[in-house]
Amino acid sequence: MAKEQILIVEDDEDIQQLVSFNLIKSGFHVLCAGNGEQGIRRLESEKIDCILLDLMLPGMNGIEFCRKVKNTPEYSSIPIIMLTAKGEEEDIISGLEHGADDYIPKPFSPKVLIARLKALLRRKGDSGEAEENAETIKIHELTIDSGRHEVQVGDVEIKLTMTEFSILALLAGRPGWVFSRQQIIDAVRGYDYMVTPRAIDVQVFGLRKKLGTAGEYIETVRGIGYRFSD
Repeated sequence: MAKEQILIVEDDEDIQQLVSFNLIKSGFHVLCAGNGEQGIRRLESEKIDCILLDLMLPGMNGIEFCRKVKNTPEYSSIPIIMLTAKGEEEDIISGLEHGADDYIPKPFSPKVLIARLKALLRRKGDSGEAEENAETIKIHELTIDSGRHEVQVGDVEIKLTMTEFSILALLAGRPGWVFSRQQIIDAVRGYDYMVTPRAIDVQVFGLRKKLGTAGEYIETVRGIGYRFSD
């Protein structure tokens, strides 16, 4: 089995070396870029399975890099884990809005980073392996193909991040059922995932916006969470 190739986009050489050492020790191939422009060139020349992205970069910052990757069809399915300094909550929210799949605040434990990276790659792999037997949900004008990770509103395909898709499939799979924010976190991230309810609100906001008028089917249940209208 081929080793997954991880791209580290980080301008701090000490962090680059620390993360690279731990990734290689865990069996990954590693490529590094010191800024966003170098990161894009790496994507153009190499097959990348996941990106570890520092938000504070010279030139093209991490948010701009994330937006460019997720808006480019050939790269948009590559998971992105943001590496963030403390106190950058607004940047975290912005990164999640632009398609990042996870974030880890600095300073971080290399063991936690490796565990989160493996979990993210496992989710990506599971979604591909499940394609043959995956169910297709059809509700209102929405069609949700869990195997292909495709969503259509009528005849229009909607591009969603992995997290947005997971939330939509969870809610639409049980229309009328109320899910608390914590239940959503547990279902789409795993019980050991450190994410705030506010981040879930941001994901739902972005999901509604992408779905257009169909986003109205995702209802807020005040004080509890969300449900999909039946």
